[in-house]
Amino acid sequence: MSITTINPATEEILNEFEEHSFDEINRIIGKASIAQKSWKEKSFSERAKLMLNASSILRKRKNELAELMALEMGKPLAQGISEVEKCAWVCEYYAENAERQLKDEHIKTEMSKSYVSFQPVGVVLAIMPWNFPFWQVFRFAAPALIAGNAGILKHSRNTTGCGIKIEQIFYEAGFPEGLFGTLVISSSKMDKVIEHSLIAAVTLTGSTPVGQEVSSKAGSLIKKTVMELGGSDPYIILRDADLEITAETCVNARLINSGQSCIAAKRFIVVKSVQKEFEKLFIEKMKIRVMGNPLDKDVTVGPQARKDLQLDLQRQVDESVEKGAEPLMGGKIPESKGYFYPPTILTNVKKGMPAYDEEIFGPVAAIITAVNEDNAIEIANDTNFGLGAAVFTKDISRGELIAAKKLQAGSCFVNDFVKSDPRLPFGGIRQSGYGRELSAYGIKEFVNIKTVCVK
Repeated sequence: MSITTINPATEEILNEFEEHSFDEINRIIGKASIAQKSWKEKSFSERAKLMLNASSILRKRKNELAELMALEMGKPLAQGISEVEKCAWVCEYYAENAERQLKDEHIKTEMSKSYVSFQPVGVVLAIMPWNFPFWQVFRFAAPALIAGNAGILKHSRNTTGCGIKIEQIFYEAGFPEGLFGTLVISSSKMDKVIEHSLIAAVTLTGSTPVGQEVSSKAGSLIKKTVMELGGSDPYIILRDADLEITAETCVNARLINSGQSCIAAKRFIVVKSVQKEFEKLFIEKMKIRVMGNPLDKDVTVGPQARKDLQLDLQRQVDESVEKGAEPLMGGKIPESKGYFYPPTILTNVKKGMPAYDEEIFGPVAAIITAVNEDNAIEIANDTNFGLGAAVFTKDISRGELIAAKKLQAGSCFVNDFVKSDPRLPFGGIRQSGYGRELSAYGIKEFVNIKTVCVK
């Protein structure tokens, strides 16, 4: 059996990779376990040195790696370069902060000494998606490895080349051979991998249905999981928002990675009194974005990553229009080669339409009318997801109150689009998952938070 990667802009075959057999899977996991036993005994300074090596390699090879992403999943080059730079940043962040974050925490009790110690759990399996093929992996790998764990990666089929490249980067940086391994396998083999006795925990970034399957399997084995799943992020535009700046921010938030991001803005909930003006500005700014081959430096919107994703996006748009949504621009697959879908705006979106109820994973913006602020908040929270959210208003105190107390999501922003940052925890609630990545919270997900007491 082999895994084929296809250029989504040209539909040409890029590579065919031979799948690992179960014997090879056992060998890779076993090698990681052996490497982890000595790796966990190394000092934080030794681990940090190698993490900084990885950061240096990423920065030196950012153009090459961005081109690989463009070829395998269609990310525009400038966005790919930014992604690699962010991976370098997360490596540097944990090299500088991990020792402090995992320092013993002493707690005064009647014992002569009592404290909390943070010890690595062992081999962590990461099941990662195609949309941010380097960042999603490094935001797991940097904290997990520097905490003393080993990592096993199962990447998405269409970004197999990126997964292999990540393993090479860690090897070139000087990490112990086998400490980070990439499995080239289909999803049909994942149950057996999760069942492997040497896999201690599982982290997944992906769709909610896949998260349900993986968390159910791991839970049946009492293995720790972190789930970063889908999202249908609401952006509330209040009547006192600076509409010019807001429209520009919202276009950027919807079209990042050609709309294929779990934390992309998806539902734009606009107070009725400013809706027409917002729509006018939104269309103007959306129209100047350039769709085309991601290897072209002027392109800001690349193809959808796969044909099935392109077709499902068209289904969601068509069904929404059939139920009364009005297309202001876009809405049809172009008659050209490649899995392209044009930037699209739907207005008059209402409950019961796919554009309201489902996650739209592509460059389609859904505009929903709210009669006032309270109604806007109610609509924003009317979803099974809870990953990110934003509110736009000139009243900063009011915006902060809405973000902190009223919006139901893992990350809430005021007057800016939702983004992840190594210094801040990232994750969702409800069907957007559980657990946190990044910051001091993320590094503690895959350690044994151990109580130690001395009489």
